[in-house]
Amino acid sequence: MTPPHVAELISRIAFAPHPQGTPRSAKSLMIQGTSSDVGKSMVVAGLCRAFARRGLVVRPFKAQNMSNNAAVAVHSDLPAGPDGQPPRGEIGRAQALQARACFAKPSIHMNPVLLKPQSEIGAQVVLRGRVLGNCPAKIYHHMRRELMPAVVDSFERLAREADLVIVEGAGSGAEAYLRSSDITNMRFAEEADLPVIFLSDIDRGGTMGALVGSWALLDEADRARVVGYIINKFRGDFSIFEPGCRTITQHTNWPFLGVLRWFTAAERLPAEDSLALERAAAGSQGKVKVAVLRLQRVANFDDLDPLAAEPDVNLKWIQPGSAIPGDVDVVVIPGSKSTRVELDLIRREGWDIDIRAHVRRGGRVIGLCAGYQILGRVVRDPQGVDGPPGETEGLGLLDLETDMSGEKRLVDIDAFDRVSGVRVTGYEMHMGRTTGEALTRPWLELDHGDGQIRPEGAVSRDGRVAGAYVHGIFAGDAFRSAWLCQTGAQVSHLAFEARVEETLDALADHCEANLDLDALLALAR
Repeated sequence: MTPPHVAELISRIAFAPHPQGTPRSAKSLMIQGTSSDVGKSMVVAGLCRAFARRGLVVRPFKAQNMSNNAAVAVHSDLPAGPDGQPPRGEIGRAQALQARACFAKPSIHMNPVLLKPQSEIGAQVVLRGRVLGNCPAKIYHHMRRELMPAVVDSFERLAREADLVIVEGAGSGAEAYLRSSDITNMRFAEEADLPVIFLSDIDRGGTMGALVGSWALLDEADRARVVGYIINKFRGDFSIFEPGCRTITQHTNWPFLGVLRWFTAAERLPAEDSLALERAAAGSQGKVKVAVLRLQRVANFDDLDPLAAEPDVNLKWIQPGSAIPGDVDVVVIPGSKSTRVELDLIRREGWDIDIRAHVRRGGRVIGLCAGYQILGRVVRDPQGVDGPPGETEGLGLLDLETDMSGEKRLVDIDAFDRVSGVRVTGYEMHMGRTTGEALTRPWLELDHGDGQIRPEGAVSRDGRVAGAYVHGIFAGDAFRSAWLCQTGAQVSHLAFEARVEETLDALADHCEANLDLDALLALAR
């Protein structure tokens, strides 16, 4: 049962006033997968860019996403704040990338329910960009039925402003045991009357079983909603597998809609799932070695993508069970959904000892968001905002203290840094307020053009340890170049954001070359 106060909060968050009576204008198409990590997010991004380049107004939608990778999005249906700007919320970064593919700004309606895992059996629930609370999986399983009206309403709002809405499912679309409480796969497809395409990843094997098995698990009405299937991540001679497609179609009566061959440049776009970090190899053979801690609840790990793309940087994620190599130049502690949990992990792995030895050798340490909090002397959470109530001793590398209290801070950053003299872009997304003597030595002094200088982050007295709350800071070419010069790396003049745009265009070209987009558009309704 949903607790009464949570049901009331759902009602207040879910239904802000909005224009009534405007009919849906968009056609829609839904991409579901035979499992997680089959490439749904990437394919939706490619289709979004391909159809948007044809002049259509396209919007992405994913009813429920489970990810600690989040982005700041506009809460456009609420009144502007004192600064004249609309309130901000958060959505999955995959939907933010898909919005970018559509040449649109991220909206909280593109991902109305975001689950941010905090433990093995619980997550923080974000509804329409706002934190609803921390929730055990068992309670959320029953609670999500009450979220369906908000999910459908968000979808309808997007459909009123677009020509085409491309909807992404979550995980496997054939989890029959979840059908009654489902808000993101077949039950949502029924509510919104969506045609469904199944996507299967042949690179992992078992495609025939995955597709025929999905058909077997669906009831007759859901089977009839499927308008076809696409094979993703194919390598080699497809003619060898064509008999397999005929067998799939014979068993399911679903049309084969095409094959998407392996897209080599996929590694240039942000990964949604932290599973990608476990598959990732070391970066280039650059001379500057960067070690990034693979935290248990790592969040917004695409912060490190720009560094990994630099030719003179050799970036490696350090997995639990491995020591931090003694020859690295920089150790990065990234963001996380659970700061105190990560401090326990760091001590359990002995990384705290490795980091202190690294600093004694003259190495650099960077902390981003939760990593910044970890660098301080203590993290307090008396109300259990970030996990069980309590406090945990930090690494003590910066003279700071953090209290997990107050509202979550969600803000876009676009300013100039007086310290380095370069532009800084990114966003803040965090709970907690940090105080302490180290704040008198800020890492950044941000000028937002309003005549006021706002200090951000902190630096140790010797300048070797630094941290800040700003995510995405290394995506800015000027700031990244200035930072690389400090580490002794050769600056490559990589235009990172331009590379993302080029990759989205290449992905759209890939979809155009491999699929019949006119046929897919004809299937939308």
